[in-house]
Amino acid sequence: METVTFKEAKVKKFSFKKIIVIVIAVLIVAGVGSCFKVVPAGSTGVVVTLGKVSDRVLSEGIHFKAPFVQSIEIISNKIEKQEVDAEAVSKDLQAISSEIAVNYRVALDSSARIYKNIGRNYSDVVLLPAVQESMKSVSAKYTAEDLIAKRAQVSKEIKETLESKVSEYGITIEKLNIINFDFSQEFNSAIEAKQIAEQNLIKTKTEQEQQIVIAEAEAKKKVIAAQAEADAITAKAEAQAKANQLLTKSLSETLVEYEKIQKWDGKLPTVTGGNAIVDIGGITGTDE
Repeated sequence: METVTFKEAKVKKFSFKKIIVIVIAVLIVAGVGSCFKVVPAGSTGVVVTLGKVSDRVLSEGIHFKAPFVQSIEIISNKIEKQEVDAEAVSKDLQAISSEIAVNYRVALDSSARIYKNIGRNYSDVVLLPAVQESMKSVSAKYTAEDLIAKRAQVSKEIKETLESKVSEYGITIEKLNIINFDFSQEFNSAIEAKQIAEQNLIKTKTEQEQQIVIAEAEAKKKVIAAQAEADAITAKAEAQAKANQLLTKSLSETLVEYEKIQKWDGKLPTVTGGNAIVDIGGITGTDE
């Protein structure tokens, strides 16, 4: 039979007390630690006492809570992003597949209400179905072509519709973007054919306008040339007229007679029949 000495018993007793002290210290530290909760930046704390949610929310920082009976649930109030694939039908019955990006946040004063009524998965429960419904509601007002041409306006209407659906839950929509619109292959082919036809029409119209411009330019050139020719003729005629006037004024009988003599070749003219009077240099002759 094993015997335990007094010294060994004393050591065992001391070790047991030491373990008890350590356990108590750990429990005290754990108890003290459970009395405080840190709410991180951009979040609020929802106080839950024995399963009952308080309407009062805690702001950022460290807060005291009753140990073992109270908990503080953290709700993020930062802007979060959610991408949603939505299906809809346009006004002209074209099937539309779209991808929508939504930036949203939980309002500070709505954290307790959301946690109490919906829980942490409020995005799946409220936001995603609301995005789907808003997309369908707005798309039904526009034809497929208008959805493409008026994309910014459509995005704005979807955002406004979505806000009206989720604001009652305390969710704020910061921004909404339509990342992509996708239509059926038949519709895409029809759009492509229409664009080609419009481009050809623009090209034909441009060519016609160019031809008109060229024709007008040629016509103007002819008008300018004709006007220039007419002006030249007029100027020439006016110059000739002035020359004639000057010549007329400068003529005298002596000058005329002088010009006759200068042009006479020295031969007497031959006159046949009748009486003829020829005046050469002042000499008058009669042919009898």
